[in-house]
Amino acid sequence: MTPKILLAITGGISAYKSAILARLLIKNGHQVRVMMTPSACEFITPLTFQALTGNEVHTELLDAQAERGMGHIELAKWADLVVIAPASANTIGKLANGLADNLVTAVILATTAPVMLAPAMNQAMWGNTIVQDNLAKLARFGFTIIAPDSGEQACGDVGAGRLPEPETLCEQISQFLTVQNTAQTLAGKMVVITAGATLEPIDPVRYLSNHSTGKMGYALAKACVGAGAKVIIIAGEKVSLPTPLGAEKCTIGTADEMLKVCLQVCEKADIFIATAAVADFKVANIATQKLKKTADNDGLTLHLVKNPDVLATISTTYPHLLTVGFAAETQDIENYAKGKLIAKNLDMIAVNDVSDKTIGFGSDDNAMTVFFAEKYGLDKVNLAKMSKDKIAERLVGCVANLLK
Repeated sequence: MTPKILLAITGGISAYKSAILARLLIKNGHQVRVMMTPSACEFITPLTFQALTGNEVHTELLDAQAERGMGHIELAKWADLVVIAPASANTIGKLANGLADNLVTAVILATTAPVMLAPAMNQAMWGNTIVQDNLAKLARFGFTIIAPDSGEQACGDVGAGRLPEPETLCEQISQFLTVQNTAQTLAGKMVVITAGATLEPIDPVRYLSNHSTGKMGYALAKACVGAGAKVIIIAGEKVSLPTPLGAEKCTIGTADEMLKVCLQVCEKADIFIATAAVADFKVANIATQKLKKTADNDGLTLHLVKNPDVLATISTTYPHLLTVGFAAETQDIENYAKGKLIAKNLDMIAVNDVSDKTIGFGSDDNAMTVFFAEKYGLDKVNLAKMSKDKIAERLVGCVANLLK
């Protein structure tokens, strides 16, 4: 059934983004109706949303055209999901205190549908303790809060409080709806996922790294959240992807930093999924000043030493964990994967051929072969080329099967 989304617009300069959001939601196959506060109508006209959605836009609490004049009740019952974007500090405060003096606040109090709230305001307002206390209260009441972006604001200030871009909001809404309709096969489980590339400094301006973007790890994080797990992502500095809704993120630089954080968080975890492309080597002596090329020096020799093996260390330190490894290979894929599975005492390993540029680093697609520890008595699973989101869902299914 097509999800019915009620999009609420409150007053703020970022209301223009909501017009794009409405269009994207419709493009994604959702039914969209719009309601607006009086102040929202000062920033963007209801006619804009009527043209985009093809539906009447609702602005009045007591609607003479609605049955019995109670349009807010009809809207509250219609919605499968209510999204407030932008959500002003004023509206947040009203909702936190149970006020219903306009259409938007009345519908929110009357609906049984889940509510997503995307705050947008000046950075000083966002940082105000009262606003944060109101948001914390709403979170306790079951509202899903979409964190604002940071950057330059319309008033000239720089800081947190910007409404995320419409594409990001649409992705988070779609993810939320997916979670609502996904079997909770990992409910009650805590999953730690490493993602992206580590950076190994050479000097203050240079480093050793690789081409990993973190896309596979983040796709797995979304799939695990969708399956009901608590998810912590430990990601390299180069990863620029938005943190999946419902997941926590910790940013690290080097392999040593990744291992330190993993050792801390995995103590209470149930599942460890290592998708990060951890650098095998680091520079033995990092230069304190930028290395310079000179007229009489045509080369540079670096003394490299092995980095710690994050995956092997975690699987050895915490044998209670269900550990999942990844292997990016260019030849003899099956033998390398099976060897890594045994050598690192893993429960499961997924291997892909990164020599294929259509499924390698940075690609939106992947294809994998999954192998399992001998104790499970399972045959390998071949996952044909598909999007990384779909691959992630299949991999989570494999993990859930090992927990049975």
